[in-house]
Amino acid sequence: MRLKDKVAIVTGGAQGFGLGIVERFAEEGATLMIVDIQGDVAAAVAAKIPGAHAMRADVSKGADWAALVQATTEAFGRIDIVVNNAGVSHRNQPMLEVDEAEFDRVYGVNVKSIYLSARHCVPVFRQQGGGCFVQIASTAGVRPRPGLTWYNGSKGAVILTSKSMAVELAKDNIRVNCINPVAGETPLLATFMGEDTPEKRALFRASIPMGRLSTPRDIANAALFLSSDEAEFITGACLEVDGGRCV
Repeated sequence: MRLKDKVAIVTGGAQGFGLGIVERFAEEGATLMIVDIQGDVAAAVAAKIPGAHAMRADVSKGADWAALVQATTEAFGRIDIVVNNAGVSHRNQPMLEVDEAEFDRVYGVNVKSIYLSARHCVPVFRQQGGGCFVQIASTAGVRPRPGLTWYNGSKGAVILTSKSMAVELAKDNIRVNCINPVAGETPLLATFMGEDTPEKRALFRASIPMGRLSTPRDIANAALFLSSDEAEFITGACLEVDGGRCV
């Protein structure tokens, strides 16, 4: 039980990579607060996991983060791990066709959420004597795909922000690491491709040397390692889980 006695918040935990992380963490003994904009779906996931709680939250809103941290500490007494997994993208399209509202939404969910999680969780970590952030970034922040310019930029911001957080917070025994998944079998896949067709899927798979898309389990195993005591001396790292795409 690699996460026994640890309390973890997982955002975007109702589906996709987040659900995979929730299920893997539960297998390893974590106590879970499952967070999603789809509160009813998160509640249904939590109902299947002994001791888990669920909460609806918009991770781009400071008030929602304040309520989330309060609810978690009241329920469990502490927070050990925060997995910032919630993310959105604009549709694959020319950069100038993305309107301002959609740009703001991408940066709000993908980047501002990191700022807000730090504002509300770092004080808890400091009071406890340490903690751990795992940010789900993307290979898009390292090797961008055409048609996803603003999404690519948001994930690049997550990566660099996380590295800077790691340096600043190391003295507080707070670790900050990233995972860069390649495109996977999640609800965002069709958005990344522009349209979900066998031909588009084949093109995406062909860009990955190991010949397949990522799975929630792939990402969950990486998040498990980075959240565990086995990674106690790892901070500021960005682990590519990408079948070789970024090589």
